[in-house]
Amino acid sequence: MAEKQEKKDKRKRILIIYTGGTIGMVRDHLSHALKPVDFKSIMELIPEMKYLNCKINFHSFRKPIDSSNVQPPLWIELAKVIEKNHSAHDGFVILHGTDTMAYSASALSFMLENLSKPVIFTGSQLPLGVIRTDAKRNLITTVEIAASETVVPEVCIYFNNQLFRGNRSEKFTSSKFDAFQSPNYPALAEAGTEIRFNKDDIRKIKNGKLKIENGNFDTHVALIRIYPGLQKEIVEATLLAKKLKAVVLETYGSGNAPTDKWFIDLLKDAINAGIIILNVSQCSGGIVEQGKYETSLQLKKIGVISGRDITREAALTKLMFLLGQGLKKSEVKKLLQKDLKGEMTDRPVS
Repeated sequence: MAEKQEKKDKRKRILIIYTGGTIGMVRDHLSHALKPVDFKSIMELIPEMKYLNCKINFHSFRKPIDSSNVQPPLWIELAKVIEKNHSAHDGFVILHGTDTMAYSASALSFMLENLSKPVIFTGSQLPLGVIRTDAKRNLITTVEIAASETVVPEVCIYFNNQLFRGNRSEKFTSSKFDAFQSPNYPALAEAGTEIRFNKDDIRKIKNGKLKIENGNFDTHVALIRIYPGLQKEIVEATLLAKKLKAVVLETYGSGNAPTDKWFIDLLKDAINAGIIILNVSQCSGGIVEQGKYETSLQLKKIGVISGRDITREAALTKLMFLLGQGLKKSEVKKLLQKDLKGEMTDRPVS
C-alpha cells in the first residue's frame, strides 16, 4: 500500500484553470442550450483523462467569461492563480475562448518572469458533448504535454495537434479545427501517433523563483490599420485622442505605408509630441524592414519603430505591459526593439 502511495506521489501535478469559452460548455439535454460544464465531473465527460499519468486539479473562475469580453484584469488574475499554485503543480493548462487567446497568452508571457514550468492555453471550436467536438482531443493532449518529461517552460497555445509559442500565435480561422498558426516561428511540438518536441526551438528553463512582473497594463494604446482610402480625419482623430501614449501601425508588406505628406506629417507630429509608434505588418508572415522600399523610408526617418516579425497581438500587449511598468519613454522604445520573451526575432533593427 505504501509503495502504491509512493508511485502516486511521483505523478506530475497539473492544474486546469477554466476562464470560459466554448471548450467549457456542454449542451443541456432538456433545453438544448449551452451551459458551463461542472469541472468536478470532467472525468465522466472525458473518461480518457483517467489514463493520463498525472494528478489533475481544477480551478474555475467564479464567473466564466466569453473571450470577447477579456480585459487586462483577467490577465492579472490568471498570473496570480499561477503564482499561488506554482509550487504545488508541475504544469498549468488554461481553458480560454479562442477569440482573444493569443492576446492573453502574449500578455501572460510578459508577466511571468523566470518561468520554469509549462503554461498552456487551449480551447475548442466545438463544445464538449457535440458530435465531432475537438474539445476532448485538445484538452487531453494539452494535459499530456504539460505533464511530459520534456518540459516546455513557456506560455504556449495548443490547438489541433500543434503546440505554438503563445506570443508568436494568431487565430486565423473561425471555421476550421486548426484555428491558430505561428507563421514566423516553428511549432514547439506536434502531436501525431506520438508527441514530437522541437527541442531546439523551445526556450531554456530560467533559474530563479517565479516572479510576477508588475501587471499594471496601460491601455492608452491605439491600432491604426493602413488601407487604400484612409482619411486624414480618421488618423488625426486617433493620434489626438486624449491620454494616447502609443500606436501600433499596421502597414503593408514589409512595413510600407502611403507617402502622402499629410500622413507623414501627422505621424511626425505625434512622435514629436511623445507618442510611440510601432510598425507591424498586416501580413501574417514576414518581417518589417523599414527602408527596404521608398514607401517605408520616411517612417524610419521620422522615428517610427520597427516591430520586425512580431504579431499584432504581441505588439499591443507588449506596449501595454511596458507602458504599465512606469518606465521612461526612452526605455520603452529600447525594450520594444528587444526580444524579451521570444516574441520577435532578435536581429538588427531597421
